Amino acid sequence: MRSSASQPLLKAALWDMDGTIVDTEPYWIEAEHALVSAHGGQWSHEKAMQLVGQSLVFSAGILQEAGVRLERREIIDTLTQHVIRKVRTSVPWRPGARELLEELHTAGIRCVLVTMSEAPLAREIVASLPRPYFDFLVTGDTVSQGKPHPEAYLTAVSLLQEQDPDLGLHHCVALEDSEPGVAAAVASGVPTVAIPHIVPLPHDPRRAMWDTLEGRTVADLEELVALRHEFPDATFGQAPAAQEPVHG
Repeated sequence: MRSSASQPLLKAALWDMDGTIVDTEPYWIEAEHALVSAHGGQWSHEKAMQLVGQSLVFSAGILQEAGVRLERREIIDTLTQHVIRKVRTSVPWRPGARELLEELHTAGIRCVLVTMSEAPLAREIVASLPRPYFDFLVTGDTVSQGKPHPEAYLTAVSLLQEQDPDLGLHHCVALEDSEPGVAAAVASGVPTVAIPHIVPLPHDPRRAMWDTLEGRTVADLEELVALRHEFPDATFGQAPAAQEPVHG
């Protein structure tokens, strides 16, 4: 969809990574289990689910509470290196993610990676893609407040605006799979699509929800952004209410 000035409403897609582009959550959970076990503690699936989408600093604190006797920085490095080793063996792509990235690239729509993973892992994933799809990487080690705080998404939009001052929040769409990630994107004001993966997401009319990215296209994203542009107060999943005639 195009604006009245024939300018694209959708100018940028802001992508979460773990769980959205790649199914690395099992790698993270495996790393957590191994680390806690090495320190004589116990780790459960339920505890692991609490860390999905959270910042690594937050996750490291929870692992300390579970008995890991390391500094947070050491915990983050240990987990990240484990996941990098696994990714170098096999990159577990999520359905439809690479196809949508390719279509966005062909359409000239800019992409930014917005992830709580740190730069070494993000670069590893990006290097596995066939093209340089991402203009910027906003990673967990480049922001002071992790998801669910909106800082990472606001940083991504600010970086895009340095090259396109006319770009606004309403020209972007965020793609997320986790509750902290969706909360961060929604709080930033960017129209948001939730694609839940490992952890179910509660109902929230402030964002759209898709079962998968498979079969999704740029036109689908443009439709969501156009809806938000035309009806800023509309909720996703329902049509705006018809205007009642005003009688004098």
